[in-house]
Amino acid sequence: MKYKQVRPRKIYEEVAETILEMIKKGEIKPGEKLDSVEQLAENFNVGRSAIREALSALRAMGMIDIKQGEGTYVKEFDPDVFSLPLSSAALMNKQDISYLLEVRRILETGAARAAAEKRTEADLEDMQIALGQMKEAVGNEELGEQADLLFHIGIAAASHNPILVNLMNHVSGMLIESMRETRRILLYSKRKNTDRLYDEHVEIFEAIQSGDSDTAEKRMLQHLENVEKVLTKYFLEKDSSI
Repeated sequence: MKYKQVRPRKIYEEVAETILEMIKKGEIKPGEKLDSVEQLAENFNVGRSAIREALSALRAMGMIDIKQGEGTYVKEFDPDVFSLPLSSAALMNKQDISYLLEVRRILETGAARAAAEKRTEADLEDMQIALGQMKEAVGNEELGEQADLLFHIGIAAASHNPILVNLMNHVSGMLIESMRETRRILLYSKRKNTDRLYDEHVEIFEAIQSGDSDTAEKRMLQHLENVEKVLTKYFLEKDSSI
């Protein structure tokens, strides 16, 4: 039996991941100033060099901004930067997610309609592969997120509209972050909810496969509205707990 090799993690990587998780959980807010290198070193009980390396890594990821003489700040989410790395997409707040869902409704309902009209057998096969991966990814949310994204990108590809595909690829970092939140919330909810998420994708696929553009558009809209309900409920609960 072959085993995957495990790479020993360096101290600065552990520090960087911890700070990144704190940002994602909202424990450190966008725009907030981090503690000094000296204070962080004391808090993490590590050397200053490890802190400096961790901050350099976070800056390379687009998560923080180091201002000479002022300090280190968590970056604000910038919607003007159209193509974002996945890590930066984690800076999105409730309003940013709302804007993203609106963009998804505009883009993806039209993409589903166009896919039902123009899809080829190869397009359908790609979507089926993504669905299969989604079903097999129960318990592995990272694979589930990737399969989810591949399915939606596959629908855009089936529209055979290169501009639409390009737009979807540009916002893919933001898309997968919203998918991650949706799946994470449902994961800690009832299993029937995660099954429903998969079933919604199957229904969209079946409408596209049958060439029913009206139903494909309708089912995509219903899916995105359900995603919006899940995320809205999550943010309301999160706000009330603060």
